[in-house]
Amino acid sequence: MTIAFVFPGQGAQTIGMGKALAEAYPAAKAIFDEVDEALGESLSQLIWEGDIETLTLTQNAQPALMATSLAAMRALEAEGLGIEKAAFVAGHSLGEYSALAAAGAISVADTARLLRTRGRAMQSAVPVGEGAMAAILGLDLEAVRAVADEAAQGEVCQAANDNDPTQVVVSGAKAAVERAAEIAKEKGAKRAVMLPVSAPFHCALMQPAADAMAEALAGVEIKSPAVPLIANVRADAVTDPDEIRKLLVEQVTGSVRWRESVQAMAAKGVTEFWEIGAGKALSGMIRKIDRSLTSRQAGTPEDVQALAAG
Repeated sequence: MTIAFVFPGQGAQTIGMGKALAEAYPAAKAIFDEVDEALGESLSQLIWEGDIETLTLTQNAQPALMATSLAAMRALEAEGLGIEKAAFVAGHSLGEYSALAAAGAISVADTARLLRTRGRAMQSAVPVGEGAMAAILGLDLEAVRAVADEAAQGEVCQAANDNDPTQVVVSGAKAAVERAAEIAKEKGAKRAVMLPVSAPFHCALMQPAADAMAEALAGVEIKSPAVPLIANVRADAVTDPDEIRKLLVEQVTGSVRWRESVQAMAAKGVTEFWEIGAGKALSGMIRKIDRSLTSRQAGTPEDVQALAAG
């Protein structure tokens, strides 16, 4: 059996996530402490006792989800299930940073600071209310690209996340995305759902954030990951630190090619995916991409112990 470790993106956050892991595993608690120290604030207190609106702010959600994923990774390691169990790592958007930290390519402290910078930069790239994202359900990638092109009318409107065969997310200027939602329904989409996000991620409007990340990443040491990363924008394996740095910048404005990434891992022999951290969103997508693939979660002590039991 060949396993890939996958790491969730924004939207998976919940109040209390990772708390049971921190209580059950000292190494998991140490991750939250390290992230708190790196950011100079008690992010763990917000994660465990705060309000969901504050946690959902991009600048908080991104490092919080990474911390939870890395805490789960440390719990797995404590049970003898380290990164060497995985043939590949991959993450959905910000989850790519969690994957790199789990594979030892970027330190936990640097990853926390990078994600705080990324969250702030993505939030400030477009004034609130000017951008939007919508999930188009029931049309494939090519159909959604055609919808986005038709809806653009001189504004930015792009296919941002190719999540699975039934769900592609468009991102861009608010009016253009609203037009895309209507056009998609006319062209046979089952539904078009405006997403509760604070900025239009993974489109050309994020260029200021990409510039900020290029500057931030230039000052951070990146090592070769212990196992190859399947990169969002390429949907293929990468291990070279300079290449990883470049792709992390491209990822801010580029599409998250999740469907193709899962297919690439399956083509390389992966049969089982472990979703490391909060929620089950990626497992749901993987099931829709290829029903022959197995997904298991590692988000609670019970999950970790079940994986350790085989």
